[in-house]
Amino acid sequence: MAPKSPETEIVQGSDDQLGLDSIIPEASASFSEQKPRPPLRIVWKNVFMFAALHIGALYSITLIPKAHPLTWLWTILMYLCSGVGITAGAHRLWAHRSYKAKLPLRILLAYMQTSAVQNDIIEWARDHRVHHKYSETDADPHNACRGFFFAHIGWLLVRKHPEVRVKGKQLDISDLFADPVCRIQRKYYRILAVLICFVIPTVVPNYLWGEQLWTAFYLAAILRYCVTLNATWLVNSAAHMWGMRPYDKRINPRENMGVSFGACGEGFHNYHHVFPHDYSTSEYGWKLNVTTFFIDTMAAIGQAYDLKKVSHDAVRRRRERTGDLAKED
Repeated sequence: MAPKSPETEIVQGSDDQLGLDSIIPEASASFSEQKPRPPLRIVWKNVFMFAALHIGALYSITLIPKAHPLTWLWTILMYLCSGVGITAGAHRLWAHRSYKAKLPLRILLAYMQTSAVQNDIIEWARDHRVHHKYSETDADPHNACRGFFFAHIGWLLVRKHPEVRVKGKQLDISDLFADPVCRIQRKYYRILAVLICFVIPTVVPNYLWGEQLWTAFYLAAILRYCVTLNATWLVNSAAHMWGMRPYDKRINPRENMGVSFGACGEGFHNYHHVFPHDYSTSEYGWKLNVTTFFIDTMAAIGQAYDLKKVSHDAVRRRRERTGDLAKED
């Protein structure tokens, strides 16, 4: 269990106030049934791009025995860097505003998030807010009710459902545009993505310990990028399908420890959808939660503050009222 930071804010309130973004399955179903889905329009450019990426990642595995041990460590470090850039940055800071960060930390998180190449912060956070507000409906970009493949990667291979675009435009994301870090990253995103995701991870091993550029590129850039993507996608797919629902059994998101291990702490998904503003996305502190450890460390050195945390009493009451073990009325 992580020690409580002096900047942590314990959030009180009723269960409903603490879970405004939750949506029960019945509401999701009725929303989806209002209009028939339009035919899928495949984005072939994305199909070929992701196919090539995964083939490249498979080839990368054959290079592992030939690589310098420092290249292995560098690849793992880059994986953690890009993963935490998504989880602590795009997700917990910018999408949910579950804590605040000073300018140096926001710049660092923007750098780390760019290394993951999952769209710029503003677009990522907007899509994630739509996902929470309209979870498991046709307005959800990666609606898990459409199956594992669609929720995992399929949603990126086809045109967005019209409802995703409509509902996305209705959200207020002025707070994101108000942050100069987000605006600058968005303006120069393409060149920054190429530089931070592919060039720097390749050049560093070659310059510092003489790793071959070919090997460094395929391990620290291609393999790391592909694994990071799939770890993030598992939050949308596996964590919406398999696991316990101790906080709200009426919604699909689950507690999936495998996903939490691979996605830097994002597998406590039933908790997260019930209490989306909790900076830890879990009631268990640092347990399988590298991101919470990172945020707590930043708070300890004064870079993160106003960390929002749900009180133990509110969590207990929600468990007893709507969780898997809740008594039937």
